[in-house]
Amino acid sequence: MKKHELPELDPHIVSQQLELNFCPRCGHALADMHAFGQVRRVCPACGLVVFREHKVASAVLLENEAGQVLLVRRAWGPKQGYWSLPAGFVDDDESPEAAAIREVCEETGLEVADLALLTLISGREHERGADIVVVYRGRIVGGVLSAQDDASEAAFFSLDALPPLAFRATREALARWREIRQEPA
Repeated sequence: MKKHELPELDPHIVSQQLELNFCPRCGHALADMHAFGQVRRVCPACGLVVFREHKVASAVLLENEAGQVLLVRRAWGPKQGYWSLPAGFVDDDESPEAAAIREVCEETGLEVADLALLTLISGREHERGADIVVVYRGRIVGGVLSAQDDASEAAFFSLDALPPLAFRATREALARWREIRQEPA
């Protein structure tokens, strides 16, 4: 099966939050116990406390010479057909900056450099989404623009003529970019 032919996940399965039931250290059944100020999954046999970790994504706002921003059209759900910044999850073996560079290349075919933090956005928008989105500004240094990976289209848009946007994180990043462009130097 090709990468672009991945089946859509069953929403009934996705909506059930995955819960760790057995200790990854000793295999004993975990229990809900009060630990570190709240109820957490704890192993009564070896004492391992399970901490949930945030899902982190990186995005990049790229601007062309005409002042337009690069957006990608989502080929898959959630929000299939809507547009967002090139973005994706940070893998456990990479920095947010490395993830941002990788995602831009995977989705648009473009190479970027000179990343600078634009904004941090928190709050999960959907069950499979990130809790924290690190948004960078960047500069295109190579490649040829073409939609790839999980993007069906990639194009530049004026801030005054944006297509339907997929996520709050994209809207907030674009609003922040608009603010910065209007600030006096």
